[in-house]
Amino acid sequence: MSRGGVRLVVEDPLEVDAVYELVIGDTPEASPRQGKVVWVRDEADGQICGIAFLDSDEGAPPPAASDPSAAQEP
Repeated sequence: MSRGGVRLVVEDPLEVDAVYELVIGDTPEASPRQGKVVWVRDEADGQICGIAFLDSDEGAPPPAASDPSAAQEP
């Protein structure tokens, strides 16, 4: 997790460009944030995905460095 987004492991497939409401944490102070799926990587037991928070100017977290097909940030 960063100011600009979060990397998640999910069981159900997500589509790039889909927008979701995310609540991170389980405290009463946790408030929902809008996030857009910016990348996905299929795994045997689900997906790893990058979500960019729509209320932030920061970028989304990059794909894992161990993925040779992952795009590298400049």
